[in-house]
Amino acid sequence: MRSVAHTAPVAAGLTALFLISGCNLMGGNSEPTFMYKDLPVAKGSASGGDGGSVTFKGTPMALAGPGIKVGDSLRDVQVAKGDLSLTNIADTKGKVRIISVVPSIDTAVCEQQTHYLSEKNRGLDQSVELITVSVDTPFAQGRFAKEAKIKNVTFLSDFRSGAFGQTYGLLVKDPHFLARAVMVVDKDNVIRYLQVTPELAQMPDMEAAFQAAKALAEKS
Repeated sequence: MRSVAHTAPVAAGLTALFLISGCNLMGGNSEPTFMYKDLPVAKGSASGGDGGSVTFKGTPMALAGPGIKVGDSLRDVQVAKGDLSLTNIADTKGKVRIISVVPSIDTAVCEQQTHYLSEKNRGLDQSVELITVSVDTPFAQGRFAKEAKIKNVTFLSDFRSGAFGQTYGLLVKDPHFLARAVMVVDKDNVIRYLQVTPELAQMPDMEAAFQAAKALAEKS
């Protein structure tokens, strides 16, 4: 039989290895951190609205609704908050906003886009409102935010009728979800930056959006 004296150093070594590994995985704290993937970032922007399209892994998907462009004003449209009540997205005026639009928060690219907005904005969340819009139900958005420990992003849902997508030309007709996009809106509700990713499987250029928002916030 192996002696206690012999097994003790082994147990101690395993414990130390576990503790070291735990610190590396958790970044030195008890809360898990999101593991970012090396996802491609889209170059350029697609044209939203009727006649426009995006691709999903190369397959074209038509967009519906009137298109929107830089210089246009944010349009009135009702979206659902976490308690299912409706709010007009244009009523968020008064602050610079980054509006991140994702097809579904339960997909890998959308998850990373939302974490990036929350965690890598370099302090912009102190002066800029961060908003994520998707067709997920408010319940799914709330569950995602809780599990991801995201508290600095306002989640708004287009699950009722796709009215947001239709109003901004970002509704993918078939299947029924939103195109991937990021827009920066000034405090007077004018869109100052817009990117609609031509390929849904690619990330938008969040750094470019952050730079645009920072410049607007510094002028405010």
